[in-house]
Amino acid sequence: MHKLIRRSAVQGTQALILALALAGSGPASAGSKPPYEYYVVGNPADARPAQLPREPSVLLMGGGPDVDAAFPWMITRGGGGDFVVIRARGTDAYNPYIYAMGGVDSVETLIIPSIEAANDPFVIDRINKAEALFIAGGDQSDYINYWKGTGVEQALQGLIARNVPIGGTSAGLAVMGQFDFAAFNGSAYSDDALANPYYKRMTLDRTFLTAPGLGYVITEAHLDTRDRMGRLVAFMARIVQDGWSGMARGIGVDVETALAVEGSSVTRLGTGSAYFLQSTGLPQVCQPRTPLTYRNLGVQRLSGNGRFDLQNWRGYNDATTNYTLSAESGILYSTQPGGSIY
Repeated sequence: MHKLIRRSAVQGTQALILALALAGSGPASAGSKPPYEYYVVGNPADARPAQLPREPSVLLMGGGPDVDAAFPWMITRGGGGDFVVIRARGTDAYNPYIYAMGGVDSVETLIIPSIEAANDPFVIDRINKAEALFIAGGDQSDYINYWKGTGVEQALQGLIARNVPIGGTSAGLAVMGQFDFAAFNGSAYSDDALANPYYKRMTLDRTFLTAPGLGYVITEAHLDTRDRMGRLVAFMARIVQDGWSGMARGIGVDVETALAVEGSSVTRLGTGSAYFLQSTGLPQVCQPRTPLTYRNLGVQRLSGNGRFDLQNWRGYNDATTNYTLSAESGILYSTQPGGSIY
């Protein structure tokens, strides 16, 4: 094993940041570079925290500035053990940010930029030992191309089976549902998706990860700031039209907003809203090079202190607003006063 150790101050606390290099099944030779990057702040030894919750814990974050309250929630649900962040590109910036919140044994970042890295025994071992895991933002096509069908995916499924809290933001959120916008050909825009739900950037994937409670679901981040409601409707139309499911559900989350899911109960955190969409049978028109017509999708907008039940797909109290959306020849209409789609 080859080690590179440096020390840095994190909000007045001397934190050990350890980069370990362990390529393949044997020790890395001197000067060799592993296929991943690994950073840890706090105790590098494996923690043995209290028993995990009996019910699943899922964190769905809508991108943009992180919701501070989301991470202590995950730490608490994980029993204060080792908090692991995974991504395909980027830095270890989450390490000092989360560690400074307290209550955690360590925070680790694994940068996993290839299939080789996603099958590395060290990477798989660190994920298996996580008491909470967070998928950072980036490009979800990297996550699907590099991690699907690998040891990383198997390890993530193992965490889910043991009720280890798992969450994601932006691209990390995009791969949490049963169905995913894969972004293999780059990002898609609502106007283009409604005008042609089969255009080249409308690339969908399934059977990668399905976080607890997210069966039949496709998720969407940055919903408000990037005007993604139209493409979310088009994704749902494609899922049903292509025979992937007889029913599709969508969860769209605004920036600076997170959903904390305990079992099937959803609590909103942050400043924005979240939207829960339900399909209504087959689209009226969903064909290549043809504007989409898909009528009467149910929408429930969760704001304020409202709660939502994933199992019954129902919001509770006055913080939930109900309306319907319809795509008519590529144009999105709403039954809300003034016709707002949000």
